Amino acid sequence: MGPPPAQPQLGTPSGTYNVASSYYPANTHNPVPHPHGRSATYPVPGENITDYHGNYFQSSDTASVIAPSINSVVDDIEMRPRPDRTNTGTSVSPRTTKTKAVDLSAPPYTKEYIDQYRLRIKDDPDPEAHFLYAKYLIDAAKKIGANAKDQRSVKKYRDLLVQESLKVIRRLATQGEAYDEAQFFLANCYGTGMLGLQVDHERAYHLYLQAAKQNHPAACYRVAVCNEIGAGTKKEPDRASAFYRKAASLGDTAAMYKLGVILLHGTLAGPKNPREAIGWLQRAAEQADEENPHALHELALLYANPGSQVVPFDPAYARELFTRAGHLGYTHSQFKLGQCYEYGSLTCPIDPRRSIAWYTKAAEKGHGEAELALSGWYLTGSEGVLKQSDSEAYLWARRAANRGLSKAEYAVGYYAEVGIGVKQDVEFAKRWYMRSAGAHLHSIYRAG
Repeated sequence: MGPPPAQPQLGTPSGTYNVASSYYPANTHNPVPHPHGRSATYPVPGENITDYHGNYFQSSDTASVIAPSINSVVDDIEMRPRPDRTNTGTSVSPRTTKTKAVDLSAPPYTKEYIDQYRLRIKDDPDPEAHFLYAKYLIDAAKKIGANAKDQRSVKKYRDLLVQESLKVIRRLATQGEAYDEAQFFLANCYGTGMLGLQVDHERAYHLYLQAAKQNHPAACYRVAVCNEIGAGTKKEPDRASAFYRKAASLGDTAAMYKLGVILLHGTLAGPKNPREAIGWLQRAAEQADEENPHALHELALLYANPGSQVVPFDPAYARELFTRAGHLGYTHSQFKLGQCYEYGSLTCPIDPRRSIAWYTKAAEKGHGEAELALSGWYLTGSEGVLKQSDSEAYLWARRAANRGLSKAEYAVGYYAEVGIGVKQDVEFAKRWYMRSAGAHLHSIYRAG
């Protein structure tokens, strides 16, 4: 049944970065869609999720003037072709493509279109078509009536659309032949309180489990995470490990990475199996994307280690893996590449322009060590690449210090003591030195 006809800088320290933490499945939340909708409660494996807030300082224009030419260098870095993923395989064949009742490639968001869509979808037997309709209603609730004068009426109508979408999704998730995508989406809603629902981790876990029984890869991964951290259920390491393996076998990239790490380090009460671990990490690396670059970085660390007992030392391959992850936006790899080009390691030449470019990419996303590294570059400058600036040096160090980085706290103390980029103030410097010392002692205490 067809649709109704559609109606004819790289910045400075003053920039703000917000880490997305949402349970939305793909294409329903951030500009960069996430296949599983990670969140702080159900974290991305191997990454501590932190929400960085606020503009700490107003910066000069130095970085914004220099950065574009630096950034272009990173985009010109040559990389090997991505591996062919057509034969990576999973234990379950991809779902067959179904004919959609409505083409949502560019739907308008008007009341008339919604009414026509509702009538046309009413008798469609395809659960996927109804699920897409429900997601369309959610999108429409965000966009419809943006320029209307009577916003009170618009809000009321938007609330009705959200309620209708929830009704459709609940029906799909609980009917006789439940639709696994609806179960997964509704679980996300309960996990985060999305669409006005009250957070209920037990309901979320139950729905994830129901979808996992239908071999939904992302749901299997969520069940594993819930059993690992005890969200909505008790902690069961063995059960978590089993569901990570199931999700990985179904082709879930994050689960492949997680299972690889588990086998590499022998966590979740299981034995180490380095050989199998590398296999899963390599499969995850072949499928790496913006939301799942972790396996690339993990493998790079292994190949960059001369003393590794797991893989042969291969600095050139490690550099390639870091570069692929860096281009996917993974800040830890971007910082590592900044170091490589600063010091000439892992077959990288000493190249201040590329070093600064990679540090800038990571720093703009809130990587504290990259911010401190940029502080060092601004302190000295680089002829023909970066103009020396005491104020930028201080601002980048201060931004890193405000994230609790001990080395940055010490640097801010030093800048304040000497008067670099900030008015000389010995008492102010002492406070930062004390913060740095306290953080260092705390890290020693935690290390045992």
